[in-house]
Amino acid sequence: MTKPLAIAILAAFLVCYLEWGGGNSAFVAQVEYQVLFGKPEAQTFAHPMIAIPFLGQLLVLYTLFQKTPSKRLASIGIVLMGVLVLLLTLIGVLSANAKILLSTVPFLALAVLHFVRSRRRASSAGA
Repeated sequence: MTKPLAIAILAAFLVCYLEWGGGNSAFVAQVEYQVLFGKPEAQTFAHPMIAIPFLGQLLVLYTLFQKTPSKRLASIGIVLMGVLVLLLTLIGVLSANAKILLSTVPFLALAVLHFVRSRRRASSAGA
């Protein structure tokens, strides 16, 4: 994985849009900031929809600081972040909410690009 692609994937993840009852809405980056710095309860981090994507972000960030980025760690990180993004995509489709649905497209496109590139490199290296 190239470093610019990893940065783009992280940025695309952070701009995914959420809406919930009572007219509340936020981007993933805003929610993440609130969880990390808004005096969260200890149980907040234990929720799978927070812990799994956050772990994915950490893995992709870790690969950014490696001399030669690990494709395997980056792929695992993307899949972990993808859990939340795919859930948001499903919510966007089922509720016919274009803002939520369109906010997930950049992440999904970049994730597909990463996996297509990885597969091409693996098949050309094995040939």
